[in-house]
Amino acid sequence: MTDDNARHATKMAKKKAARDKIMATKTDEKGLIIVHTGKGKGKSSAAFNMIFRHIAHKRQSAVVQFIKGGMSTGERDLILEHFSDLCAFHTMGEGFTWETQDKSRDTEMAQAAWAKAKELILDEANHMVLLDEINIAMRYDYVDVSEVVDFLVNEKPPMTHVVLTGRNAKEDLIEVADLVTEMELIKHPFRSGIKAQIGVEF
Repeated sequence: MTDDNARHATKMAKKKAARDKIMATKTDEKGLIIVHTGKGKGKSSAAFNMIFRHIAHKRQSAVVQFIKGGMSTGERDLILEHFSDLCAFHTMGEGFTWETQDKSRDTEMAQAAWAKAKELILDEANHMVLLDEINIAMRYDYVDVSEVVDFLVNEKPPMTHVVLTGRNAKEDLIEVADLVTEMELIKHPFRSGIKAQIGVEF
């Protein structure tokens, strides 16, 4: 073994020992409140990946889409066609807010989506529930953030994971969340005149 390789091996052995010591203290499990927010792409994509992980482990999950309407998406089509026994999928919105242009109707639909979300979260058969774009519904006050926070803190079953996606997550939600990721926008093809494309955006 060369001197360089020996130094590297010694350094990595020390890192492993330190890491193992840290990992030995991580013994608890709990149902997490997970928030994906920010202006960058990937909030729903990352959330759906966790849903697919649950499906792969044969664990029951559910999805409620708050804003997206009935348009076909890869995730929804795949789940409905092949995994509906493992993942209940509810598209409750009627499209993006700038498309619908009807606040009272958007509020009505968001309230219905929130009612369905609570029902699914309270069903302890569901190990994870994804509330896709609920942050948008709370941003426009279609759903009261204080009600969502109170429910998650006081009524969510202790081992159920809940994932909440969408830009502009409210501070009250961020405060009670266990895991918060902000997707930062650095570059996006839309700004160069490239439209949303199949397999990338939907």
